[in-house]
Amino acid sequence: MTHRARLIATHAPRRPAGLVLVLHGGASRPDRPLVSQAQLSVLRMVPVAGRIAHAGRGRLAVFRLLNSTRGWDTRHTPVDDVVWALGRLRERFGDGLPVCLVGHSLGGRAALLAADRPDVRSAVAMAPWVYESDGAGLDLTGRHILVVHGARDRVASPARSAVVAQTLRRTADVGYIRVSGGTHAMLRHGRTFDRIAADFATATLLERTPPPPVSAVLAGRLLVEV
Repeated sequence: MTHRARLIATHAPRRPAGLVLVLHGGASRPDRPLVSQAQLSVLRMVPVAGRIAHAGRGRLAVFRLLNSTRGWDTRHTPVDDVVWALGRLRERFGDGLPVCLVGHSLGGRAALLAADRPDVRSAVAMAPWVYESDGAGLDLTGRHILVVHGARDRVASPARSAVVAQTLRRTADVGYIRVSGGTHAMLRHGRTFDRIAADFATATLLERTPPPPVSAVLAGRLLVEV
């Protein structure tokens, strides 16, 4: 049986100034391998996508990606689904539009690992579930990367995401925000997570070319240098 990824439009103007692809997380379920629109990890990204579309003032095409399968299947990973989605969006909107990837948990990992794809200008990894080695070998020159992690996350390690952020700084412009009291589900301080992602996506795609450095985008926020 072939499991196919799906794209769901939050906002799709005819001539957008940029594209945002929103990526969900969620652990694997042997009894339910298919991704459902009703699963909590998918639903959590709906307000994130909506906040970004609103912040973009109608100028950004915002799509949510539903992966081929739950979790991280090494034979066909969420990164493969991101590559597929970017190809479909290029077919629809044409080449050359700057892209921001915004992902949570395993979707945050996918956002980081796919940030080297053509046209990707920026990526936001929210409470990313990562290995410390994930940043090794990635050349993200010219990209703007933001990691946002709750200090009380007991599912995905903030310490590991900080190591990855440090590694990515070798080639990319990287910022790290630790949300005091934030947990993996991003329900506590949810508006903070959503607002930070929306502000960063719009700043890196719309404010100017080239976009301002992460430190300028995050002025006044809880920026933790790593």
